[in-house]
This record gives sequence, structure tokens and C-alpha cells, in this order.
Amino acid sequence: MRIVVVGAGLGGVAAAAGLHRAGHEVTLFERGAELREAGTGIVVMPNGLRALDELGLSADVRRHGIRAGRGGLRDRHGRPLLVTDVARGRQRVGTIAIVDRAGLHRSIRAPLPAGLVRTGTPVERLEPDDTGVTVIGDGGPLARADAVVAADGIGSKLRGQLFPGHAGLRRTGRMDLRGMLPRPPGLETELLAGQLVDRRTGAMFGLFPVGADLLYWFTDSALDGPPPGADEARREMLSLMADWHPLVTTLIEATPPARIFVDPITRLAGPLPSYVAGRVALLGDAAHAMPPDLGQGASQAFQDAAALTRLLAGAEPGDVARRLLRYDAERKPSANRVMRAASRQSWLTSRTGATAWLRDALLRAVPSRLATRQLAALWHA
Repeated sequence: MRIVVVGAGLGGVAAAAGLHRAGHEVTLFERGAELREAGTGIVVMPNGLRALDELGLSADVRRHGIRAGRGGLRDRHGRPLLVTDVARGRQRVGTIAIVDRAGLHRSIRAPLPAGLVRTGTPVERLEPDDTGVTVIGDGGPLARADAVVAADGIGSKLRGQLFPGHAGLRRTGRMDLRGMLPRPPGLETELLAGQLVDRRTGAMFGLFPVGADLLYWFTDSALDGPPPGADEARREMLSLMADWHPLVTTLIEATPPARIFVDPITRLAGPLPSYVAGRVALLGDAAHAMPPDLGQGASQAFQDAAALTRLLAGAEPGDVARRLLRYDAERKPSANRVMRAASRQSWLTSRTGATAWLRDALLRAVPSRLATRQLAALWHA
């Protein structure tokens, strides 16, 4: 079959590679001038790794499995609130991989022949009919396809076209600042395993190793108005976290400005009625944009890509609509559940005042074994 994938982020590239390997005639359209991914580190959860296994794309990623023994939530000084046994969770459902985002993108796109990719080619709209879909760009028709995968990201133009009555995106009132840096010699960063939260301000700091030589950190804090530039946001975080564990400000200060990124945190205002419209399937953030609190964004996109590849295997053009309904039935309940859980986690970690004091007291009372089981359940999403 002729399949067009719109958007060359991690999920779109994974879907294109999987569908190409399955024998379909795939064209990948990317708005940007280059096929690349910018950013810092990224966490691939066990469910995401299993999806990459299914797609035959996990070999490079699995070399970066995390080895940390403890995780969970800590207060701003690094004192444990909720302790999880990462090693035990890994034994139950598999490992986490933490990798450089750009390197992950290169690894996943490696099986794609260059001739299948058309960069600098924005897709403006789709015109479906009974026999296929015409893909329209700035200058007119770009391609004719039996099926289209809309993987055009959190601000998906195609989602708005397919579901014009949906409320679209909503800002959470939070800001994500993240960076990556060479591991400073002599610093015991393992002391900060997990995520730090502050009940006074609702801010959060997380830290993960990326291989043996790099560290990836992120913050989550309140945002009023438009997001500041990276330098200003960095100064704000250093001021906000001045009395946190000293490693927090040390790592933020040591990060080169070019490796710092800032974004408002945005999610879908509500679940979509479907991930499918006829011969078009939505994938990744286009289908289920969620807060980053559970680290499931990329992993859910990889599960979408694996499901599409499996369900379209051997399909003929006349089978597309029926096969895509099976994709919707498989992925929508699961991904929507994770989307709701991510929103709950975002709400929980951003509490302040008496509510946050009660949260911390309750978290300290949760046994590590129970917290680990709950962690494993999320990893099995």
C-alpha cells in the first residue's frame, strides 16, 4: 500500500521505518529543512522499549538501560518522600533507557532510505475520498495515499482539521526547563536519584544519567504569561532553587547555555473522540499530548507506531478503514489512561501549602514495595 507519514519526530520516524520494513510504499513528509531532532535527554520506558523491539529498532537504545537502584520523590533538600526500587521494578517489567534525543532519532531513522523522506515540505491539509487520501501542501497536491499517519506533533494542524469541534491544546500553567551537560568530576549525583519537589512553590527538579559521561536534568515550575527565553528562565530557576540541595544549582549553572531548552507545558484539553478518521490515523502527541510527568510521551508514540505497523501488515487498500478502527480500539483506551495519569501526577507534584504538606506526609507513609509495584504498573502501560 501507499502510506504517507506526516511529521518526522520520533514517533513519525518510528512509524515510517516500521511500515517500510513491513513492505509498504512509504513517503515521509517533514516541514523542517532537515531530518533531525534537537533537545536534551529522553527517557524511554519499558513499554516504549518493547514497542521498539517489535519494530526492530531497539538495538542501540537498549545499550543505555538505566542501572540506578533507587528512585521516587524527594523533598527539595534531597530527603526521600516516596522510595521506589528501580532494580526490582526492572525485574518485573523491564528496563528504562535514558538516551540523547538526537542520537535516538538517528538510530530510529537509520533503516529509512533517503529517497522516502521529503524535508522542507509542509502538509497543509488532507482531502480524503472513498478510495484514498490526497495530501495537499503549500503549492498543491503532494501525494496520493491509501492511508495517512498524522504524526505532526503537539500543535498538529491535521488534528484540528479532522476534529474541528475539539477544544485543542491547553496550557497547564507550568514551564519545563531542561538541560544536558558533561558529568562534573567528583559529584555524587546519585544522591538525587528520582525527582525533587518543593511544597512551598510547587517546583520540581529531576536528574538522570545519559550514558557514563552526561547528565540530563529538568525543572517544572509555575508559569504566568509567555515563557521566558532560556537565559532568563535559567536565572529564575537558580533564584527559585537557591536553597535546594546544592547539587541542583551546581548542575544548572554548569550547563552550557546552548544545551538549555524551555517550553510551556501543554496538553490536550480533553481526549479525542477517536484516533482515526477514515483512512487517517493520528499518532503520538497529535493523538494524546500529555504533561511530561510520567515520561511516557515518546514511549506512547512508539506503541502507536508498533500497533499501526502490526495492524496494517498485509493490508490491501480496501482494508484500511477497518484495520485503522482496530488501531483505535487498541491504542485509545491505553494511551488515554496514561494521559489521565500524567495529568494527575502533574497536579500532585505541583501542589503547594497545606495540600502539599499532606501529600508529603502521605508519601512518606507508603511502603517502598507498594510504591515499586505502582511504578511497575505505569511502566507496563
